[in-house]
Amino acid sequence: MPKINLLYVITKLELGGAQKQLLSLINNLDKKKYNIFLFTAKTGLLIPEASAIIGLILKKSEFLERSINPLKDILALIEIYCFIKKNKIQIVHTHSSKAGILGRLAAKLAKTPLIMHTVHGWSFNDYQPRGISYFYIFLEKICATFTHKIIVVSGFDRDKGLENSIGRKSRYALIRYGIDTRSFKDTGRRNEARKFLGLTDTDLAVGMVACFKPQKAPLDFIELASLVRRDFPDTKFVLVGDGGLRKKITARIKQLNLDGQVILTGWFKDIPLILSGLDAFVLTSLWEGLPIVVLEAMAAGVALVATDTGGIREVVINDKTGYLVKPQDISSMQNRLEELLSNVRKKDEFVRQSREAIGAEEFLLSSMLKNTTELYSNLWEESKNA
Repeated sequence: MPKINLLYVITKLELGGAQKQLLSLINNLDKKKYNIFLFTAKTGLLIPEASAIIGLILKKSEFLERSINPLKDILALIEIYCFIKKNKIQIVHTHSSKAGILGRLAAKLAKTPLIMHTVHGWSFNDYQPRGISYFYIFLEKICATFTHKIIVVSGFDRDKGLENSIGRKSRYALIRYGIDTRSFKDTGRRNEARKFLGLTDTDLAVGMVACFKPQKAPLDFIELASLVRRDFPDTKFVLVGDGGLRKKITARIKQLNLDGQVILTGWFKDIPLILSGLDAFVLTSLWEGLPIVVLEAMAAGVALVATDTGGIREVVINDKTGYLVKPQDISSMQNRLEELLSNVRKKDEFVRQSREAIGAEEFLLSSMLKNTTELYSNLWEESKNA
């Protein structure tokens, strides 16, 4: 039986949940069944990991980038179209917003038999100017008309898509992010992690892992650190990541005299190590799909406080597996975080409940792989019989 030519398109291989999940999928796909191609931007922290995958044909684009640039976007569209035609691609599966639009349009123009897209949080949100939001919804509606299956990682994103008339309900499939929980259960690394972070035996450590962009609201994390240190002066705040807001973050740290109180690690790939050294985890996002770092923190046994946005509440049950607060409500986040830092019994109960919840089959890497490959097989058979 001839192998199927499968192309993934993602805007940039940065250190994010969508990218990590995609590489996990590619790593574990049956290479005897698929010829696997990946089209992405020419730069990205995970390019070396992608390049090391045996059997993967990686195409680094000269034109694909996250920001809107009409000329480069048109050239990227042509580039993807030509790549599809040259390699006789039979399935195109896009990830991320920009790649989702350009990749699907190119696939449609190239008459690709099967077109799929995974939503890792919609491109439109309540924090955008209304005109921009409507423009993105318009583009998503157009692409949905020729997308054979829209995969979502949360029920929230499925409902949000349907509320905005993006595709029919029958075109949606819910496939959760899956993680290898075993890699987050090595409790023997705590001392190593705390030594790496420069923490003393008496320090409490609160962490967040996020790209420094408005969606993640990292400046709210700095404000939170300023408030909490008044009652818990020995608490250190670990911010893992980097991005466009770094200068504002470092400036705010100086303004609030938080030098030495906030630890900026930059991009760091060994997230299980960082999590093993924390006493609590925080996520200050304004909008989300379903952030994989929440699943990772729960699997690592770190009690958390997160903003109640997107699909987070489908995993974090308030006052059971963690605390949920409204986005930008830093005062409530402070109160919840300080309760975790002072109430060991409550924190331990959250950890116990979290590990039990995250051990459910729907959040396992094996389930994500199984559900995705079954979807490919079923849709491919349908396309051949159509």
